[in-house]
Amino acid sequence: MEIKDKRIDGGKAFDWGKTSNEYAKYRDIYPALFYEKVANRGLCIKGQKVLDLGTGTGVLPRNMYSYGADWTGTDISKEQIAKAVELSMASGMNITYQVGATEDLDFPEETFDVITACQCFWYFDHEKVMPMLSKWLKPNGKLVLLYMAWLPFEDDIAGASEEIVLKYSPKWSGAGETRHPIWIPECADACFTLEEHEEYDVKVPFTRESWHGRMKACRGVGASLSGEELAKWEEEHWNMLQQKAPEHFEILHTAALAVLQKK
Repeated sequence: MEIKDKRIDGGKAFDWGKTSNEYAKYRDIYPALFYEKVANRGLCIKGQKVLDLGTGTGVLPRNMYSYGADWTGTDISKEQIAKAVELSMASGMNITYQVGATEDLDFPEETFDVITACQCFWYFDHEKVMPMLSKWLKPNGKLVLLYMAWLPFEDDIAGASEEIVLKYSPKWSGAGETRHPIWIPECADACFTLEEHEEYDVKVPFTRESWHGRMKACRGVGASLSGEELAKWEEEHWNMLQQKAPEHFEILHTAALAVLQKK
């Protein structure tokens, strides 16, 4: 499904379905600590019903499945959901998936103990969505926002990769990330209280192939470039990696979470 949002990439269209294969193979990269920080707070664990918004290929439900929660994952892209189903079934995981934009979802009141949004919260129409999320949560339910991004001004390989992406997608708004708390819109105050937030650094291991695939699976590359542009990007990015990156390396990332409680 093609998406255009003037807040993102200057309104340039993107479609996650175009990069679902790479997304499934190369974007399941969060370290164990990323999930432990959620579970150690008593969230997304056994006895809880959890809704994961913007689930993509089901990365969060699949990686936290062993903690015992009952998961439902939703995503606007049918191709992403198809991959999520495929990967979950291959691992024997009983996870419910549903295609749909968050703004169009409909669940009964007080269905979920926890709602998660990993790497997707900024896409939402917050004025519409925040009351919906509050309605779907049980009393004292939690909204958990999660994020991780490489640090291009501190990591040379990440910075060089960003330069090549910006050559082909100059309005890509995913560039230039720094450490910061997850942004919470003012409209959330009517429905939620920010309970806590945490920001921390992690080093994520890659090979040349897996970093190349990770970059191809980003919005500014595989989800938005034309076939001709993508071929040129692939050649240029791969050549850069051969010149600058060893076969195995780590990329410095910043990670963050925010826990909001329903009022």
